[in-house]
This record gives sequence, structure tokens and C-alpha cells, in this order.
Amino acid sequence: MRQPMFEKIALVGIGLIGSSLAHVIAREGLAGHVAVSTRSPGTLARARELGLGDSWHENAADAVSEADLVIVSVPVGASGPVAEAISPSLKPGAIVTDAGSTKKSVISDMSPHIPDGVHFIPGHPIAGTERSGPDAGFADLFENRWCILIPLPGTDAGALEKLSNFWQACGSNVDTMDPDHHDLVLAIVSHLPHIIAYNIVGTADDLESVTKSEVIKYSASGFRDFTRLAASDPTMWRDVCLSNKDAILEMLARFSEDLSSLQRAIRWGDGEKLFDLFTRTREVRRSIIEAGQETDTPDFGRQAVLHPEHAKD
Repeated sequence: MRQPMFEKIALVGIGLIGSSLAHVIAREGLAGHVAVSTRSPGTLARARELGLGDSWHENAADAVSEADLVIVSVPVGASGPVAEAISPSLKPGAIVTDAGSTKKSVISDMSPHIPDGVHFIPGHPIAGTERSGPDAGFADLFENRWCILIPLPGTDAGALEKLSNFWQACGSNVDTMDPDHHDLVLAIVSHLPHIIAYNIVGTADDLESVTKSEVIKYSASGFRDFTRLAASDPTMWRDVCLSNKDAILEMLARFSEDLSSLQRAIRWGDGEKLFDLFTRTREVRRSIIEAGQETDTPDFGRQAVLHPEHAKD
């Protein structure tokens, strides 16, 4: 067992990210003590039953007291109130980070509440599944995935290095970005695909000419893959859309233009244009596989094979 990197880590929020952190911190021996906090008594009780962490607190301020590292894993809309609540209990020299999918809004909401002498380094582990809650977590969630850190002006180099080392110990690759660029990149690689998935599944649900039983029965033809994204946490994705609306709207406008171009190609029978598009997009898929961010095996229940304990019932 390695020497703990931190004497005490506080996990504020114990959903997929928080519970996965609890698992990997315990497995790798990264903390002497892990304090878990969530507002829901039922969720907190379940985290305790699962053995996630070493102490459990409904009051986040109690959890972060004397913590060397505080990781806030809540919907981005709740980041500001959480920062305000924990502010008086943060000890000097502590590192505070988050796991939110948008960064400009989180920085704006949390920064005013971070006391002098506390190192606030926003972060975003790009790892997840459509599942949520403390039962959803598993220690390998961050393995070979990227965690983006957002150093703010004046960020302490030692604190940044320590946080980077922590995420690497969790299995992540670490990169840094400024918040504007982060939000634009994530708008196209994460936020827009989820919005499109929600919209397509909603459209299918509204169709009168196709029954819901047919949608479900024949979903393996492609629709099924959209439903995985569309099954993601509604609270989280509502907050993402509201918090990153400028970048999302910019990407939606670009997508709408490209969709119109595709529509014209289909209408006028422009097979060459269609073939060129489908060839280029296939290469993107191959590049993702070569980068180790996916496998080339068909994803028909693959996640259930890798993590059977987390398969859907």
C-alpha cells in the first residue's frame, strides 16, 4: 500500500464520479481518511452501506473540515451554493477542485466563496456512464481517460502538481486548458451529442405513425445507442445546457448548417458528397480507437461484460 497522498479527502457529492473516486482512493490508498457528504439522507445511508469512505456527513461543511483535498461532484448549478456552504470550514492550504462539465460558470459561481490561502483548481474528469448514484461507481472509471485541469491566474504550482499527481494515481491522463476553450471543446464532444440524443429519442417518443413498442423492439438498428446518452442524469444535463449555453448554441448553429447541407445532398441524390462525409466520419471513429479511448469490438452489451456488477437489470 502506498503512502497516502492526502491525510484527508472530502467528497462532496457521491454520485457516479464521487462514488468512483471513493472506490479508487480506497484501492490505491490515496488518503488516510475519506469524508463523504451529500444532502440526501437516503443516498448518504446507501454510501455508508456500500462502504464508500470512512465518515458520512449530511452537512458538507462538516465533511470538509481539516480536509487537504476537497472534490465537489455535484450538478454544476449547485456548485456555487456548495462553495458558499463549505467556505468557513476550509482549512488554509487545502486544495478545492470540482468535476463539473462546464468551467466558466463553475469558476464564476465558486471563486467568490474560496477563502484566501485555499487553492481552487477547477477540474473535469472526462469519464462517465449513463448511470448515476452511489451504486454506479467503480474504481476503473478513470482508467486511461482524460482529466482536464483549469489553472486560474496565480495558481500555486505545487498545488497544481499535487492535484495532477492525484488524478494520475486514479488512472487518468491529465491536461490543462483555459475555461473558454474547455467549454467550447466540451460543447462539441459531449454536450451537443447528448442534446442530439435527447432530441432524437424525444422525437421517436412523439411519433404517432410508429408505436412505442416498435421503437423499443427494433432499437438495435441504431436508436439504442442514442438511448444510452439520453438516459443520463436529467438534473446534470439541464444544468450543463443552462451553464454553457453560449458554446452550445454556437455548436448547435454549426450543426444545423451541416445538417441542412446533408439534407440537400440526400434530396438531390448527391452520392459523392454523402460518401465523402461518411468516409471522413469513419476515420474519426478509427482515430478514437487508435487513441485508446474506445475498443473496436461491437458495443452490444460490452460494458456489461467489462463491469457485470454495473450492468442494467
